[in-house]
Amino acid sequence: MKIAIGNDHAAVEMKNIIKEYLEEKGYEVINFGTDTLNSVDYPLYGEKVGNAVVSGEADLGIAICGTGVGISIACNKVNGVRAVCCSEPYSAKLSRIHNNSNVLCFGARVIGPELAKMIVDEWLGAEFLGGRHQRRVDIISEIEKGN
Repeated sequence: MKIAIGNDHAAVEMKNIIKEYLEEKGYEVINFGTDTLNSVDYPLYGEKVGNAVVSGEADLGIAICGTGVGISIACNKVNGVRAVCCSEPYSAKLSRIHNNSNVLCFGARVIGPELAKMIVDEWLGAEFLGGRHQRRVDIISEIEKGN
């Protein structure tokens, strides 16, 4: 499985930790983030991750900024992205099971590396249930098409 990962300057260290963690687990990681601490604009990196997921270049994406909020908003501007900003594992898991989220976002200034790993594990380990949840995801897609 290929995972796109992107980040801004606030999340370089966290991105590197998560990238290494994923690679140790056997995932192929495509780095769309900055590797410098110089100030950059997080929306550009959110868009790169979102485009990689929607185009099929990556199966899923992870985007990290200071809080996770800004980059998740940017990711969600890409048609077909269902990005979720999570600071704990339970919501990450349910976002996959119920909402078929395809990009996970979190904040390097909000959570530490060990909690981030737990969130990533729960998110990657969960599978979309479909059924009644598919109907709701379809409604989200229809709203997106109308805008």
